[in-house]
Amino acid sequence: MEYKSIIKGAAVGMMAGTACYIISRSSDRKKKSLKRNATKAIKAFSNAVGCFSSMMG
Repeated sequence: MEYKSIIKGAAVGMMAGTACYIISRSSDRKKKSLKRNATKAIKAFSNAVGCFSSMMG
């Protein structure tokens, strides 16, 4: 079993769920900026996970 894949999938799932929750609970006016910021955060998080998994070997 590959633990790296499991951890990466769980982390991405939690990040996506959090982003969807925040967007669904906000007003219409803030949704555009939240979507833009969420996209940037997800990209940054995926880069961090990639660096972490490469350090793990």
